[in-house]
Amino acid sequence: LLGSRTPSGAPAWPAWEDAAVPPASLGPYLRDFTALLAGHRLDGLLYGHFGDGCIHVRIDLPLAEHPDRLRPFLAEAARLVTGYGGSLSGEHGDGRARSELLALMYSPAAIDAFRRFKALFDPDGILNPGVVVDPVPLDVDLRRPQAAPLPRGRRPGGLALLADGGDFTAAAHRCVGVGKCRADNAAAGGFMCPSWVATRDERDSTRGRARVLQEMANGALVAGGWRSPEVHDALDLCLACRACARDCPVSVDMASYKAEVLHHAYRRRVRPASHYSLGWLPAWLALTARGGPGVIRAVNRLLASPRLSDMAKAAAGIDARRALPPLAVTPMSARRLAALAGGSGPAGGSGPAGGSSLAGGSGPSPAPAGQVVLWADTFTRGFSPGVAESAVGVLAAAGYEVVVPGSDVCCGLPWITTGQLSAARRRLRRTIEVLAPFAAGGVPVVGLEPSCTAVLRSELTELLPDEATAGVVAGAVRTLAEALLEAGGGRLPAAFDGRLDGRLVLAQPHCHHHAIMGYEADLAVARAAGAEVRPIAGCCGMAGNFGMEAGHYDVSVDVARHGLLAAIAAAPEGAELLADGFSCRTQAEQLGGTRGRHLAELLAGR
Repeated sequence: LLGSRTPSGAPAWPAWEDAAVPPASLGPYLRDFTALLAGHRLDGLLYGHFGDGCIHVRIDLPLAEHPDRLRPFLAEAARLVTGYGGSLSGEHGDGRARSELLALMYSPAAIDAFRRFKALFDPDGILNPGVVVDPVPLDVDLRRPQAAPLPRGRRPGGLALLADGGDFTAAAHRCVGVGKCRADNAAAGGFMCPSWVATRDERDSTRGRARVLQEMANGALVAGGWRSPEVHDALDLCLACRACARDCPVSVDMASYKAEVLHHAYRRRVRPASHYSLGWLPAWLALTARGGPGVIRAVNRLLASPRLSDMAKAAAGIDARRALPPLAVTPMSARRLAALAGGSGPAGGSGPAGGSSLAGGSGPSPAPAGQVVLWADTFTRGFSPGVAESAVGVLAAAGYEVVVPGSDVCCGLPWITTGQLSAARRRLRRTIEVLAPFAAGGVPVVGLEPSCTAVLRSELTELLPDEATAGVVAGAVRTLAEALLEAGGGRLPAAFDGRLDGRLVLAQPHCHHHAIMGYEADLAVARAAGAEVRPIAGCCGMAGNFGMEAGHYDVSVDVARHGLLAAIAAAPEGAELLADGFSCRTQAEQLGGTRGRHLAELLAGR
C-alpha cells in the first residue's frame, strides 16, 4: 500500500520503476534523485534491491490532471541515471515508458544495430511494435489521462466513493497491476480473489476486472459505458466478497464497483430475475412472516417439493442444483426478542432509557458492562432465530443490559449486492432513524450476521454520506466478539472461562467479516474460551446471492472445495464448525453435510 498510494491516498505510478546504477554510486545518485523529485514537486517511496543498485519507486505523478509533467521529469531522470553510468531499466525491461529514452544511454550506431537485428526476425514490425526499436513517444499511450470520469447523472443515487472523491474512474484506476489477487492467498490467510482461485482466468481476478473497468472509462476498446457487455461479463463471476477491499495492496473494492455498475446499468430498466427474488429477499421474508406459522410451513413445503421448487427456482433465476434453505417457522421479531431479553416490549426510538434488559440466570451476577443494543438482521430473524436467542444470553452473561430496537430494521444488503442502491438507501435511512438515538447515547449496537454488520460499518456512510447520524451509527456498531472483549476490558469475561475447553473448532470467517471488521476478535474470544481454533482461509463460495444464482453453481462449489470443504474433510471426528455467516453455514450444510454454528451458539452451549 505504501508503494502504490501516497500517505494522503493519492495514486502513485510506476513511471520510473526500475533504474539502476553501480552500487558504489548509489548514495550520490539517490541524493540527486531525491532532489530531482523535489524540483518537480513529486514524491515517491524508494524500495528494492539497494545492494545491487536497482531501485524501485512509485511516484505521485498527477497523470489524470497534468500528464504533461511526465515527459520533462522522465527526461531529466534518464540523464541523471546515465550520468552515473547506470541503466534506465535494471530488472523489468524498458517498455513504452523508457524506450524513447534509450538514445541517452546508447549510441546511434548501437540503436541502429538493435533495429537491424530485430528486422531479421520481424521484417514487418508486428512483434511488440513501438518498444526499443522505432519507439513511440513515452507519453502517447498513457491510459489514465484518456479515461474521463464516467457520467453518473445529476442525482446518481450510487455510492459516494468517498476515498476517490466520488470519481468511479479514479476508483477503477486504483489497480496498478500488482497482481496479489492472482496469488494463492489461502496459504497466507488471505481471501482474495475466490473466483480466480476457481477458474485461474485473468479475467476473473480483481486485476482483470479492474482493467476492464479502466477500458470502460477509456471508451476505446470497451464501448457502451455502464451497459457494456464486456463489463458485465467480467463482473459476472465476482462473488462480491469484498476480500479485495482488505487484501489488495491498493484497496480495490470490486464488490462496491460491481454494485455501482449494476446500479447505473439497470436504473429504470428491467433487471435479471434474481434481482427481484434474491435482491428483494428481506421484503419477501417480511411478507411471509406476516402470514404467520401456517403460511411459513406452506412455503417450506413448496420449497421442499422437487417439482414446485424447480419451478420456483427457474422463475427466480436460481440454479436448479441449489437447495433452498427452509424458513424459520417462528421468526425472531423485535417484540419476541425483547421478551427474551426480559422486558415487556421493544425499546422505543427515543433513546437508550426505554430499553429492556435481561434478568435471571443462575450463579453470581456478572459485573455490569452497561447497555448494548442487540440488532437482529433479516437473515437472523427469518432463518436463524436461535442465533439471536443465544446472543441475548451471552451478552447478559457478559454483564450487559440487553436493549432491543423498537422495530425490525434492515440494512439493505441484498439490494446493495444487486445494485439497487436507491432502494438500499431508503432502508438504511429507516435503520439509522431507529439506531441513531442509541448510538448517540454511547450504546454499542451489536450485529449478528457479519455481512449485515459490515454494511452498517462501511456502506452506510457510502450510501448516506450527508447524514451526520450515519457516521454515528457506523462508529457504534460492534460484532458479538468485539462487544464481549469490550465488556471484559480487552479480555473475555470470566463467565466464559473454559466454556469450550477440549473442543476443536474450525473457524470459517465470513468474507465481509474478514474484509471490514477483521476476524481477530472472534479468534481471540474462541481461544480464550478454551477452544483449539483452526481458521479456514478463503471464501466459502456461497457469498450471499452469488452461490444461489443460475450460472454460478459450479464456481461456487469450486471455491468451497479449495477452503471450506477441504477443511471439513481433513478435520478429525468431533470437530465443530464456527461460521457466523448464514451463507457460510448454508454452504457447509449443503455441500459438506456439516452444521455450522454462530459464535453466540457455541458460547451458549447450543
